[in-house]
Amino acid sequence: MSHVMSVSTGRAYRRSSMLSGVDELTALDTSVAHSARLWNYLLGGTDNFPADRAAAEQVLAFLPELVQSARFNREFLGRAVRHLAGEAGVRQFLDLGSGLPTAANTHEVAQSVAPDCRVVYVDHDPMVLLHARALLTSDPAGATDYLEADVRDPVSVLAAADRTLDFDRPVAVMLLGILNFVVDDDQARQIVTALTAAVPVGSYLVVSHPTREVNPEAVDRAVAMWNDSGAAPMAVRDPADLARFFEGWQLLEPGLVTCSQWRPGGNDETPVSEYAAVARKSA
Repeated sequence: MSHVMSVSTGRAYRRSSMLSGVDELTALDTSVAHSARLWNYLLGGTDNFPADRAAAEQVLAFLPELVQSARFNREFLGRAVRHLAGEAGVRQFLDLGSGLPTAANTHEVAQSVAPDCRVVYVDHDPMVLLHARALLTSDPAGATDYLEADVRDPVSVLAAADRTLDFDRPVAVMLLGILNFVVDDDQARQIVTALTAAVPVGSYLVVSHPTREVNPEAVDRAVAMWNDSGAAPMAVRDPADLARFFEGWQLLEPGLVTCSQWRPGGNDETPVSEYAAVARKSA
């Protein structure tokens, strides 16, 4: 994996190929919707294409809560990271499936609480790679890095992240909106097991994932439409399935809930079809 030095920040970021940014963008299939770009559109971003916007609008026609889900999931990320960097004292974050940079990215939230936090982002979308500089504006006291890698290969992810993170110290493993793209249940659990086995006691696991709990018929229709579109297939899981990701870990209050109700702190608690939890490795 080659390294390119950012003149403006003096920090290194990684590319997985020798293609220029323009070539990377040209190589994208913009005719098929992509989850990261669709989520970017729902959050009010501009890093998306007509296919992404069309897919979003089709789903919004019968699942209008999707905008709320995107926003509430982002707010959950902020609350979870603030708690971990603050009260929990975590200084290292491994953010898998980070998606396109928006406001209040993991390193920005963590380093606003503790400037010495170290954050590694992982994604395998070439468009995210193009925006890696935005994920590398670290506080000088800490560090950020971006790896172009696939969550389905946790061994490679961990080996590369080891250049920035110390796996002898607690790490927050963050899997927000990514395990739903690993449609095989056994494979998804194996990925979580491999990642969490690599971190010591005192580490944390943060997961958000779509479910059928709030609007089952609309969610089923949305998933069927998405999977028929040619985009990367996705799955929804019920809370019992999601709870298995946390087996052997101590769930923080209030447990596994719709993401808007995880320690809302006065924010909108309207239930959405995105469930979330944070757990601590205690043994």
